[in-house]
Amino acid sequence: MTVSTRSGAGAGKADAAASGGAELRSDGRVIGLVGGAHFLSHYLIYLLPPVLPLMKLEFGVGYAALGLIMTIFNLASGLTHVPMGFLVDRFGARRLLIYGVVVSTLAYVSMGAFAGYAAILVLAAIAGIANSVYHPADYAILSASISNKRIGRAYSLHTFAGFAGGAVAPLVMAYASIQWGWRVGLMLTGILGFAVWLSLLLNRGSLSEAVRRGGDDNTGPKPEGQKGGVALLLSLPVFMCFLFFIMLSVSQNGLSTFAVAAFVAIQDISLEGAQMALTAFLVGSAVGVLVGGQIADRTQRHEWVAAIFFMASAVVIFLVGNVMLSAGWVIAAMALGGMTFGAIMPARDMLVRAVTPEGSMGKVFGFVSTGLNIGGALTPVFFGWLLDQGEPRLLFWFGPISMLVAAAIALLVRLCQPKVAAPS
Repeated sequence: MTVSTRSGAGAGKADAAASGGAELRSDGRVIGLVGGAHFLSHYLIYLLPPVLPLMKLEFGVGYAALGLIMTIFNLASGLTHVPMGFLVDRFGARRLLIYGVVVSTLAYVSMGAFAGYAAILVLAAIAGIANSVYHPADYAILSASISNKRIGRAYSLHTFAGFAGGAVAPLVMAYASIQWGWRVGLMLTGILGFAVWLSLLLNRGSLSEAVRRGGDDNTGPKPEGQKGGVALLLSLPVFMCFLFFIMLSVSQNGLSTFAVAAFVAIQDISLEGAQMALTAFLVGSAVGVLVGGQIADRTQRHEWVAAIFFMASAVVIFLVGNVMLSAGWVIAAMALGGMTFGAIMPARDMLVRAVTPEGSMGKVFGFVSTGLNIGGALTPVFFGWLLDQGEPRLLFWFGPISMLVAAAIALLVRLCQPKVAAPS
């Protein structure tokens, strides 16, 4: 009898271990598939900037005309994020993600294969629309497919994959343009895009979706009085998340766009040293994202995680721009500021998830992600104006101020969240 009992207990542990292993493999597969799509998304975004001088020579246009390509891309993406989120919730995230990969890849391959300047403007608009698929579809799939105990790390790896794609693209384009020309560099995108598309297609059964085919009826408990559609997006908790994304984008874009020029003006540092400081910030951000994912799975107080790391980032960035430092200290401080800033990202995504009813992940993440486009569109003009006025140090005042505002908004998000009604 004793032997039988021990055997039964042992078998139970073995079954639990097997079940846990299967769940881990399933989560890993989904993170890999969605992360690959996010890698592609950011890879495509950063393909054109490194070769703009070569395009200028070939097309005989100015940099303002070339900047119009990026403006059209961002405008098309920003305007279609919310409609795409509704489509994701209505027709399914994995289907639209597969379509988005195909369309965005073909747009860039076409730019390299045959497009002149006017055609590239049209293709940039198409690529921007296709790009609006990724965030709502990715987050809907992750939220539906990943076990709750790993969702924070899943969000962090998703963000990290995007950072990696943005880092790899300039290197690939620099090499390809030297060896074969910028058009071939764009056409090589087809290889990566085809690989991502094929992996999603073959493994589409592993990608769960956060909505049933009938539309917006949700299976989980709803906050009291919660509405769907546009009313949901304009509800106070979701709108606060939207504002949070704007302030995050303002602080991030201000640093990434003008930190190098500002450091050269106000610190005892060379152009190369200033570029290294920005690189340190970006690398630190990528490391911080992974750290933030570990933290996100170990706490439910994501608003405090975001607020604390935002306040730490604000202090570091303020000091690095307002205290005279040597090049080594500037680089070290920017690396630290990048780590604290990157650690915010998983908590940011968990905050949005917490205020989103089941079946609405696509539209909500599509809406709040529009805040990134708004911040990215407004920031360069304002911070560029500050530098034109001979006030580069103000970059390190307004940047930290936007971080502190974001920290306050993070704390308010949970206070604005309606109570969840118990299921009947």
